Amino acid sequence: MLFGLVAKSQDGNAGIAEATNKVKSYFDTGCDLMYAIGAVVGIIGAVKVFNKWNAGEPDTNKVAAAWFGSCIFLVVVATVLKSFFGI
Repeated sequence: MLFGLVAKSQDGNAGIAEATNKVKSYFDTGCDLMYAIGAVVGIIGAVKVFNKWNAGEPDTNKVAAAWFGSCIFLVVVATVLKSFFGI
């Protein structure tokens, strides 16, 4: 007895293109999420720095620089990734 087996194969390029399009569609949402996280971190940092400043603690400048730097890092990373990948 002879059995015929028909195999259906799909184009690998089509799968890669579909995956690329899905990642591109999620990328803008991810960047918006990074901006939102940066805003929340900035607000929390501003409150902490304000409390330290009012308490007269001497390391207020270091804390302010650290919080401000983390906010700038999140915004710059999101912007650089957008321009680097051309999205």
